[in-house]
Amino acid sequence: MSNVSGLSPGGASPSNPLVHTLLGAGRRTPRKVAIYSAAGEMTFGRLEELSAQLAHALVEDYGVARGARVAVHEAASANVLALNVACARVGALFVPLNTAYTDREVLELLDDCEPVLLVREAALATSVARATLGELVDAARDRPGVFGDEVTDESTPAAMLFTSGTTGRPKGAVLTQGNLVFGCVTLTREWAIDADDVLVHVLPLFHVHGLFVAAYCALASGASLRLLGGFDVDRVIEALPASTVLMGVPTHFTRLLGDERFDAAVTASMRLFVSGSAPMLVSTHEEFFARTGHRILERYGMTETGMITSNPLRGERRVGTVGTALPGVAVRVEGPSPGVVQVRGPNVFAGYWKRPDLTETEFTPDGYFITGDVGVLDADGYLEIVGREKDLIITGGLNVYPKELELIIDAFPGVLESAVVGVPDADFGEAVTAVVVAHPDAHLDVDDLRERARAAMAPFKVPKRFVVVPALARNTMGKVQKSEIRRDLATRPPR
Repeated sequence: MSNVSGLSPGGASPSNPLVHTLLGAGRRTPRKVAIYSAAGEMTFGRLEELSAQLAHALVEDYGVARGARVAVHEAASANVLALNVACARVGALFVPLNTAYTDREVLELLDDCEPVLLVREAALATSVARATLGELVDAARDRPGVFGDEVTDESTPAAMLFTSGTTGRPKGAVLTQGNLVFGCVTLTREWAIDADDVLVHVLPLFHVHGLFVAAYCALASGASLRLLGGFDVDRVIEALPASTVLMGVPTHFTRLLGDERFDAAVTASMRLFVSGSAPMLVSTHEEFFARTGHRILERYGMTETGMITSNPLRGERRVGTVGTALPGVAVRVEGPSPGVVQVRGPNVFAGYWKRPDLTETEFTPDGYFITGDVGVLDADGYLEIVGREKDLIITGGLNVYPKELELIIDAFPGVLESAVVGVPDADFGEAVTAVVVAHPDAHLDVDDLRERARAAMAPFKVPKRFVVVPALARNTMGKVQKSEIRRDLATRPPR
């Protein structure tokens, strides 16, 4: 686990490492605005006070204790962040749920994580105690603004995030205080985030990227957070001239580039653009630099590990890679290159909730977590993610890695982006199939695409079928959903 002893003056270990990390910087500047949002401004002092009041309400009104789960199905807000800190103060697990989940999906996850409390606006047919966020804040209003934080250590579970992984069944990844503190402290150092920064926040708070990277880095460094509650081009362009950092997913950056107002003048005060959660096209990198003079920093992480690698703040940001291993994190590629990416370090989660079978099968005997991503490490330690192990296509007994083909197809005239998948085939086992999206002003001819592919690829790699679609299926964090693409292809007549 992480060594957090250096976070306290004199080297003394804090009694609650996560609370110390999230509130420590703000305690030095209590009157400074921590969070700007549509609901108003929240200072660091008010954030600490509200988190204490909420901690009292959790304990006294709902019986939340150390180790209990608090499920939160709410849109991003300053009060959600305060509730997250309150859970840390109690020693409870914060369990954020994707706001896009249906009632059925929420009920399934509640049955799995067995929370003491569900924080959600709409009623739900469940025996779990429920309160709206507004009700919880109202209940906390008259409680003391100080709270005796639960004494915890690095191994104390702090959060549970659900991930489908390769099995399809949601799994609760349990992250400890040590995991979260290590990630937060490491990233603020690596990216030089400090109290002078203003971070534009457009990501959901139910995801590692939005909560444990963007929000935590801002709070821990004493920076201010502009919480926009989602991505909107107009609001982002309005916020950028008075900000210094933006963290997003590739879709956010392509949408900004699609607006003629987005230029070097708008980004003059910015010092850092970070992209993750999905691969970014080389063309997006190039256009972004040409338009703004800024080079986007790509990094790589997972729900189970937080951040694993990052391109450098100062130094060569290699387009097409996700950088090198973060300090204290070990990364290796197992087997012939490209191989499966494995990682070990204080960032790696404690295990899956009530799934010891998976904990055993998804770790190597020497303690590395098997990510399921396929990658290549170059001589300088830069990691390139080729794709997911489950997305490997075996056609006629030969291995085809989709990303290799996607990079080639994306460079064809008129192609905006592509996704390559394998579909069942009686002769080849799997048939290589390419789904492509055209530039808005382009028309794609599948016969022309096929001829270009034949000129650029070995015969066994050439897609047997090209399908032109308006857009690729993506999840809320911008990741292409190849399982949905395969299902859609199964309903389309062959051509």
